[in-house]
Amino acid sequence: MPASAVKRLLNHYDRSARSLPWRSPPGRPAPDPYAVWLSEVMLQQTTVATVMPRFRRFVERWPTIEALAAAPDEEVLAEWAGLGYYARARNLIACAREVAARGGFPTTEVELRKLPGLGAYTAAAIAAIAFGQRAVVIDTNVERVVARLHGIARPIAEARSELRALADALTPNERAGDYAQAMMDLGATICRPKNPNCTACPLSSDCLAFASGTPEAFPAPKVRAERPHRHGIAWWIEQGDAVWLVRRPAKGMLGAMAALPGADWTDEPPAGPFLASVSHGFSHFTLDLHVVARPAPPDREGWWQPLATIDVAGLPTLYARAVEAVLVRRNALAA
Repeated sequence: MPASAVKRLLNHYDRSARSLPWRSPPGRPAPDPYAVWLSEVMLQQTTVATVMPRFRRFVERWPTIEALAAAPDEEVLAEWAGLGYYARARNLIACAREVAARGGFPTTEVELRKLPGLGAYTAAAIAAIAFGQRAVVIDTNVERVVARLHGIARPIAEARSELRALADALTPNERAGDYAQAMMDLGATICRPKNPNCTACPLSSDCLAFASGTPEAFPAPKVRAERPHRHGIAWWIEQGDAVWLVRRPAKGMLGAMAALPGADWTDEPPAGPFLASVSHGFSHFTLDLHVVARPAPPDREGWWQPLATIDVAGLPTLYARAVEAVLVRRNALAA
């Protein structure tokens, strides 16, 4: 892609950059690296629309990395509830404490990669956006843009190393942060997976996919394998107007999150009767969680959570939906 195309892209970004709470407008000083890091962690496999209000809540509650580092694990995990992919929250806590201990974020991509939970993309994004370092910032949206520009029809997973090399060749030395965000915006708002708005694209004159007449065909879609299905039991243990909750083991699925107690998840469906059942999709399998009444807590540390404040217990979506299903069924039977 010629230098004139990069200039057109940056001019387009200057006019049309998305206004996001973790960004600085084009031409303004770089944003706080804390805001860049927090937003990038939250945005991993989560939409901008979902992240925006949650980001604001986080920075209102913990306005600095030092404040977040000093927060109890349980409070951070509870605030994260509903965002999914809970290993991100555990890494968030570990990273905040390491950065606070060293007195701030490192400024280079290489050093950023050494922090807990920072992969290649996140480290590159922080280096470019917060510190103005030239870095190859390539997420799923950018991969799609690069594939279409170069007419690469193979699925992204099969062309990843080639796409990275092409993205490196495109990345300018100047305005590193603006360029990275311009490419992200282009993929998110114009060069969409379906119905790309090529007439609004500043790079269409250089795009081989656009020239082909079928830009949506590039790159080929990923062939999705069928996910296995599993079953789980959650125990409903109630006393007065409170329900017994536990904290899941720190490692593993939904690690360290609040939850209803229960048995291990298995491939075989359990026998009823159930108070309620909910279905949930994880990245690698789907799950039916069945809620069963139990008279007393198991021999495991936990706490009585008033049902009136269950919404602030920090339950992940799976367990929040299970609690809601029990209460909805109870109210229906009482009506």
